[in-house]
Amino acid sequence: MQKLDAKLLMTGLLAGITAALLVLGAAAQPTLASILYPASAIPVLIVGLGWGNLASITAILTAAFLGTISMSPMFAFGMAIFTLAPAGWLAHLSSLARPASEIGGPDHLMAWYPLSDILLQLCAFVTFAVIALGVIIGFGPEFTDQLVEAMTQAMNSQDPAMLPDPAALEQLKRTMVVLLPIIQGGTWVMLLFLMYYVAQRIVSASGRGKRPREDIPSSLRMNRNAVFLFLAGIIGCFIGGVPAMIGATVCGTFGAGFLMAGFASMHLRTRGKDWRLPALVLAYLSTVMLLPLIIPLIIGLSDTRRTVALTPAAKAKTDTPDNTD
Repeated sequence: MQKLDAKLLMTGLLAGITAALLVLGAAAQPTLASILYPASAIPVLIVGLGWGNLASITAILTAAFLGTISMSPMFAFGMAIFTLAPAGWLAHLSSLARPASEIGGPDHLMAWYPLSDILLQLCAFVTFAVIALGVIIGFGPEFTDQLVEAMTQAMNSQDPAMLPDPAALEQLKRTMVVLLPIIQGGTWVMLLFLMYYVAQRIVSASGRGKRPREDIPSSLRMNRNAVFLFLAGIIGCFIGGVPAMIGATVCGTFGAGFLMAGFASMHLRTRGKDWRLPALVLAYLSTVMLLPLIIPLIIGLSDTRRTVALTPAAKAKTDTPDNTD
């Protein structure tokens, strides 16, 4: 057992070093930050999905320690709440299983934690992270005013004719207070779920996968309780002040979840259709404009359910002795 623990710790240590190097690389090369920073979740996800909680916790602590000594404690805290901790939690949830008989299923099968609940908790985790970051950096009207002014100065240096009029500039400043949390939260939910999907595929291909590979178009849906949280976020946006910024964050994170569920539903509904490929290509190309995103968002909101992956109980007990926690 001690030898096994040492092996797990070493695996987690190597994963943590890899994750830290990816984050530090993102800090050193801002042009690659949009790729390297979210990719730092993959090592933690891989060891969590393939080796368990001990390995993922070791990876998180190692990466946070390296971030502290190489940059600052605040830098390490940011990478922990935005990437490392969500990755470890996703891996933990993905590895949970219990007898299917406990939820009314057959006695010979094991039921795995629903993907809809995993996505729900990812949205909640990112919401907390974005709000925490906003508190730390002092996000608010003054922050967005400075950001907009910096943008206008850059535009002025390139082409003064591109500058908006003062009324439009004031409207932009008010809009950015709500728009930035929506974009930040929504983008991060989608990126982290993409990293989870990539890590799941890698672990499954390696033979260490515990959770069965699921059909994403049929299983990726949001929990129906998320609808009420999304509506609460919309209401918060109209209140103004701090509630508006929190509501915008909730709209961005949970809206991204419903958006992904909507696209997954579109993939499922178009299966076997001759027009499937051009329809999906047109749907994705139209997302360049914000207005067409309403369609998959509505589909995701209207198709909420929990799908449970099942595997034979004997295999689950043999391969995943700690998955019924």
